[in-house]
Amino acid sequence: MTEKLEYIDLPVARQAKGEMTLPGSKSISNRVLLIAALAKGQTKISGLLDSDDTRVMLAALQTLGVRLDKQDEQSYIVHGIDAVQSDGFPNKKADIFLGNAGTAFRPLTAALAVLGGDYYLHGVPRMHERPIKDLVESLVSFGCDVEYKQNLGYPPLQINKATLTVNAPIEVDGSVSSQFLTALLMVSPLIAHRIQQDVVLQVKGELISKPYIAITLNLMERFGVKVQHENWSRFVVPAGVSYQGVENMHVEGDASSASYFMALGLLGKGPVRLNGVGKQSIQGDIEFAKVLEHMGARIRMSDNYIDVEGGDKPLRAFDMDFNLIPDAAMTAAVLALYADGPCMLRNIASWRVKETDRIDAMHKELEKLGAIVSSGSDWLRVEAPKEWRTASIDTYDDHRMAMCFSLAAFGPVSVRIMDPNCVAKTFPTYFDIYQELVK
Repeated sequence: MTEKLEYIDLPVARQAKGEMTLPGSKSISNRVLLIAALAKGQTKISGLLDSDDTRVMLAALQTLGVRLDKQDEQSYIVHGIDAVQSDGFPNKKADIFLGNAGTAFRPLTAALAVLGGDYYLHGVPRMHERPIKDLVESLVSFGCDVEYKQNLGYPPLQINKATLTVNAPIEVDGSVSSQFLTALLMVSPLIAHRIQQDVVLQVKGELISKPYIAITLNLMERFGVKVQHENWSRFVVPAGVSYQGVENMHVEGDASSASYFMALGLLGKGPVRLNGVGKQSIQGDIEFAKVLEHMGARIRMSDNYIDVEGGDKPLRAFDMDFNLIPDAAMTAAVLALYADGPCMLRNIASWRVKETDRIDAMHKELEKLGAIVSSGSDWLRVEAPKEWRTASIDTYDDHRMAMCFSLAAFGPVSVRIMDPNCVAKTFPTYFDIYQELVK
């Protein structure tokens, strides 16, 4: 969808079937770009997500002096700076704009803070409302120099030269966002080299979204750094290891984006085939398939594709803990519109600090359609509408709001999605593919 639209009207949908190929995983794409940039040697990346979030990471790396050879929109050769042996990025001073990309902002903050320089990191207004205090406190605790330029605990940030001193395990809070731990893990080989000893990371509180940490550990190992951990609370990164370029690094399809098309297969009876992700996936959101099976979907998974079909019965209601799959949980919240009883989503506090406050946003927009909704600090309860209402859905500049509410078109009324172009954050062609599959 290239033209800028104020809204898109989705007529009542009756059927969905066909085949589509998923864009690359956002979580994997931005991690791989940064690790490849820090590595020794070059890495050829294919299947990279082409979206706003990856474009800001690519632009940031180029601003920092990293050489990137573009093969096509999804393929790059990244020439690593060998961050362990070098004195950091070629450009020691830069103004870096990172949009609303948490997967770029958090890890880059850690990398630049550890390597040191004169860097100003900022983003869109919403990024300046997303907390980063837990990460900054961890970085400052061992000698990084990071300043808040507006509000305490939030971007924008000024990063200066660091003098690292690590005398104890580095503590990080795991209860707000797993991206803080991911950021520290990714730069731990750099810290270990500078202090000439193992780095121990200790998680304070309950670590949320563990599958995203599993992605980080998997990718670090593929680039040559194996991390030991005890019960997801203590992580040890050995001294004397460093990232090595990978000859061919393919980015698998995005499992969070897969949730919408799996849901289409269920609601529209299918079959819908999703290419690019399957049972070999390293992403936690692949577990969303189990939620759909509970609700009545028939799912067949191969190594590299997923087939989904629905039946004729109403969807089965659910009461589930979604801590491990918070992004895909938004899809479940909209599927609750079609369930045979009240649906309960638990342990979703992380929704509050995403692209928008997703608990509040979901509550308001589901009610517009006629659903009976209640919510709290970390939960949402949704009951199907007794009487559906035509609604204009606000998306709050949040790509997932736009994509998951496209599923509301399987009710008896049409749906208007405001600012549909916000999907460019992770999936610019979402509505084009949606309209090809839906009848």
